[in-house]
Amino acid sequence: MANLQTNFAGIQSPNPFWLASAPPTNMGSMVERAFDAGWGGAVWKTIGEPIRNVCSRLSSIDGSSTQRMIGLNNIELISDRSTEVNLREMAQCKRKFPKHALIASLMVESKREAWHDIVKRAQDVGVDGFELNFGCPHGMSERGMGSAMGQVPEYAQMVTEWVKEVATVPVIVKLTPNITSILAPGRAAQLGGADAVSLINTINSVTSVDLDTFTPNPNVGGLSAHGGYCGPAVKPIALNMVSELARDDVFNLPISGIGGIKDWRDAAEFLLLGSGTVQVCTQVMHYGYRIVEDMIDGLSNYLDEKGMASVTELVGKSVPRVQNWSDLDLNFHTVARIDHDKCIQCNLCHIACEDGAHQCIPLVQIGDKRFPVVDESECVGCNLCSLVCPVPDCITMVSLEDRGAPLTWKQFTNGDAPVQATTEDHGGVGMASISHVPEGTPSEVVKGAISL
Repeated sequence: MANLQTNFAGIQSPNPFWLASAPPTNMGSMVERAFDAGWGGAVWKTIGEPIRNVCSRLSSIDGSSTQRMIGLNNIELISDRSTEVNLREMAQCKRKFPKHALIASLMVESKREAWHDIVKRAQDVGVDGFELNFGCPHGMSERGMGSAMGQVPEYAQMVTEWVKEVATVPVIVKLTPNITSILAPGRAAQLGGADAVSLINTINSVTSVDLDTFTPNPNVGGLSAHGGYCGPAVKPIALNMVSELARDDVFNLPISGIGGIKDWRDAAEFLLLGSGTVQVCTQVMHYGYRIVEDMIDGLSNYLDEKGMASVTELVGKSVPRVQNWSDLDLNFHTVARIDHDKCIQCNLCHIACEDGAHQCIPLVQIGDKRFPVVDESECVGCNLCSLVCPVPDCITMVSLEDRGAPLTWKQFTNGDAPVQATTEDHGGVGMASISHVPEGTPSEVVKGAISL
């Protein structure tokens, strides 16, 4: 069995699965139950100045009636429990679970003495590290904290420096996604002396408006406010920002990946793109702490299948494969191939291609049925047909051989001659495009389909 133990910026944990700073880490009894369930670490819900929350606080976007809460919006603030109570429970939790990673998330006003005070008090209870909350996009940002801090790299660097003046444990800076480029705040955290970063925090959002009351959700006495968006829907944004930092030549800190992780596969993707640990929130709020059991088993089995002895071997393996668009091969080409034995004649591929893409999938009468057929000479390999097809593996994208030497946009604009593809390179429409026709189809019908 692969070794899942991690050493993240000097913080040890039995596996890379951490709970993110959020309602699931609101108090000691919750974190202790999470550790019992198998979570390797937990970032305590942010502590700081006393606050008052509103009611209600959450709204969501559903994928369907059976796929609830793919996107979760919240306007809940940091812990509404006193700092003293939170610190006492942190100390008790750490004594019970000394081998698990316990991180204190901190947020106070932008004063050196305020940050020094809370850092000293928190590290006295034995936490393994700090996470500086520079990402909360609602409620706290109006007070000059949270994302108001993370959106200004100079401020992020300054506060990180203040914390490092007194911190004796690793410092993780939590970055906001509500910014044009993640590189500036990431580099600022590094300049400030941070030991690691975590990202992403939640995204500014308004999820919906009640069409009867005209009030956006969540409804607070007939009013609402923008909140922080999280859940599976934000995963692509999070993966992009993690990979942007991981492949940056200047940035070189460990990364804790956050954003839409619902299972071990999602976690593996974050690890491949440079995360040393992953943090989970929304999926736990939906299904509970026990989901970590499948995450541990799934990741362990995956590593075994790949012949990897440790989870650290997975970290960053995909980073070299993420490049700028201008470095991609203009001569690489794929075409769609339809398996007509699997085709159910829903014709979604035809409609999508005709109205939303490149008009290369006409409908052809084959016997008593009309089948979509790919005109490979017109197919640009956009993938849309395979994405809308409801039948697994009915439409596959096949790369064409002998397309010429690789040619990037940089090379092209520098004057290198492009290698032109020929009709022979496409192979024409050919039998390959309808390689699986229904048994007994007359040969003349097949030839007619090929001819288009």
